[in-house]
Amino acid sequence: MTDDHVLKNRAAWDGFAEEFALSGHEDWSSDEPTWGIWGIPESEVRMLDGVDGLDVIELGCGTAYVSAWLARRGARPVGIDNSPKQLESARRFQTEFDLRFPLVQGNAEHTPFPDARFDLAISEYGAAIWCDPYVWIPEAARLLRPGGRLAFLGHSPLAMLCSPFDDEVVPIEDRLIRDQFGMHRFDWSDATDFQISHGETIRLLHDSGFEIEDLLELRPPEGSTTSATWVSLEWARRWPCEEVWKARKRD
Repeated sequence: MTDDHVLKNRAAWDGFAEEFALSGHEDWSSDEPTWGIWGIPESEVRMLDGVDGLDVIELGCGTAYVSAWLARRGARPVGIDNSPKQLESARRFQTEFDLRFPLVQGNAEHTPFPDARFDLAISEYGAAIWCDPYVWIPEAARLLRPGGRLAFLGHSPLAMLCSPFDDEVVPIEDRLIRDQFGMHRFDWSDATDFQISHGETIRLLHDSGFEIEDLLELRPPEGSTTSATWVSLEWARRWPCEEVWKARKRD
């Protein structure tokens, strides 16, 4: 039986697909990858280090621009996404840019791939926030070969703790609003996302067979702009609204 958040998020992202096609096209066109809502450069984030020759799974690929960046660096990416409409955009861009790799419609929490199929599992938002971490992180571990890497970018716990309860898209506040203890699932009217604390993430990664290599709390430079309306630059310059986890599967 498919979990309710999977169906809800599929419908939501089918609806968002047209809106995100424009930014997806810009990312496909980019010579220099940038990450997150503030466009932090790859030279700072380094999520694509050493990918030449690797088998890579992008978990929650959306328009698959990350997979495109990987393919141009010599990796062999496979993208999986819950939204058929998002994958339609990805396939259109594959044709336009003449860059092909497998795209699979499916749930990143339960993928159709065999054990130890990949060297790297990666997600920018995607599975990192739209899938249950207690399910998708062990699934990523299953998919990785011994020594394989996991890298994912999503919201910081602090951003969610400062997020208002209502569905109106307003900037997060400069005070704690939500409880940290027990944080996990956030149900909005149109979609469901997930966030757990740093302590919970550390334990989950360890219990899933990973050794943590880095945690980057991203800070946009002065003068940065974003199309996101849920956080201001002033806030993001004071506290991290996004973060990157990097881990390696134990041999």
